[in-house]
Amino acid sequence: MFLIILGMLIVVVSFFMANGESPLARFKGAIRIIGMVVIFLGAVTSMLKVIDAGDVGVKTLYGKVDDGVLLSGLNVVNPLVDVTTFDIRTQNYTMSAVHNEGNKDGDDAIRVLSADGLEVVIDLSVLFKVKPSAAPKILSTIGVDYVDKVVRPITRTAIRDNAVSYDAVSLYSLKREEFQQKIYQTIAKSFAGRGLELEQLLVRNVTLPASVKAAIESKINAEQEAQKMTFVLQKEKQEAERKRVEAQGIADYQKILSTGLSDKQLQYEAIKAQKEIALSPNTKIILMGNNKNPVILGGMN
Repeated sequence: MFLIILGMLIVVVSFFMANGESPLARFKGAIRIIGMVVIFLGAVTSMLKVIDAGDVGVKTLYGKVDDGVLLSGLNVVNPLVDVTTFDIRTQNYTMSAVHNEGNKDGDDAIRVLSADGLEVVIDLSVLFKVKPSAAPKILSTIGVDYVDKVVRPITRTAIRDNAVSYDAVSLYSLKREEFQQKIYQTIAKSFAGRGLELEQLLVRNVTLPASVKAAIESKINAEQEAQKMTFVLQKEKQEAERKRVEAQGIADYQKILSTGLSDKQLQYEAIKAQKEIALSPNTKIILMGNNKNPVILGGMN
């Protein structure tokens, strides 16, 4: 467009030179040709529009937005139209309390009030993209700054509106997944009506007030100590049961010995033991018995 306007100015100047007495009047023909060449080059370059991969182009002629889109590659268009490109790839918008981690400098985390009146700080990442067919609608109704006008305010509002249904501890642990799913549905519906597609919503971090965090840690420590004590008591109980069974076994054994063995049985067992010792090689044996048992003296090398 710039070259077309420049060429037209050159042509107009050449006509003024033709009616004047300027020393350059004799070059008016050449200047006019130069102007026409510039207009031609401007028209050619304005007609050829290259759209990069991952982008679409939206045509505008004198403020009117064309409903069609230009796809990636080389496109031939009216040289008078303006082409605005939109990125249709996945975009990431992060709001974080960590400096230089989010899209805005400084602390940009979302502060919400939970159902129990506590302030909870939430770090969030939104993955979204522009629907190619909706790019003309976005340009005419929102503009190219759709991130600041749509993505950011809708996301922050949805989080605040849904957080009031949960207490702080639930947001931190028990119902975090449920909370994330609810705000996903809310944001996805709002985005769809504005030509955007929500791909994924990531609740990256939930920070509780220091007092609540300390209470949770204290509760966790107490539960761990209780579990540890339960384990110790179970172990002691098992050990006591083992000793009781062992003692009962010894008592039963002694009772059997005291009531169940006769003198003949004891004599028979003694004879068996003496026989085994007498037949054992590489031993020397001296067995002293009473009148009922024999004395065995012997040795084998």
